[in-house]
Amino acid sequence: MQPCPAKKIIAEAEKLCIQRGVRLTAQRAEVLRLMIEHPHAISAYDLLDKLRISEPQAKPPTVYRALDFLLEQAFIHRVESNNSYVVCPHFDHPSHTSMLLVCDQCASVTEKPAEGVEKWITEQSAEAGFTLRHSIIEAHGLCQQCSAILHCEDPEHCHHDHQNVVEPKRKAGRA
Repeated sequence: MQPCPAKKIIAEAEKLCIQRGVRLTAQRAEVLRLMIEHPHAISAYDLLDKLRISEPQAKPPTVYRALDFLLEQAFIHRVESNNSYVVCPHFDHPSHTSMLLVCDQCASVTEKPAEGVEKWITEQSAEAGFTLRHSIIEAHGLCQQCSAILHCEDPEHCHHDHQNVVEPKRKAGRA
C-alpha cells in the first residue's frame, strides 16, 4: 500500500460506507486503522492484541466481526495461504481481481492488478454459469528486498540484514 495517512483512508472508507448504506462503526474503523498502520499482512489474533491496547475488553469475535465487515466492503483482502489480512489499496473498486504477491521470508504482501487474468476468470465463470463476486490470486516467493539478501555475494560487507534468511525450497528430485 502506498504511504497514505490512515485518517485519509478511513475517511474514504466512511464515505463509501455512507454511499453503500452501511455503517463503519468505531471498532471497525479502529481495526482498519490498525491494519493500515501495520507494514505487512496481519493475523486476527495479532490484530486483537493491538486492539486490546485501546479496548482492553476486546474479544476474538470483536475482531472477526470487524474483519468480516471489512472483507464484505472489499476494504481488505484475506491472504488465505497464511490466514492473515491486508488492506486493499484500491477498495473503491470492490469487484476487481487482485494478485497478491506474498513474500515467504518477511510476509510482506503486495497487491497487483490482474486485468488479463480477470477477463479470463470472468469468461470461465460465465461459461460455467457461476456468478463471480471477486477473485484473489496468491503467488508466493521473495520480495525484492529478501531476494537481494538471498543473492547477496558479500554478506560480510553489505548493508543487508542476513539474519533469518530462508533458502528457497527446491522441487522434489532436484539437487
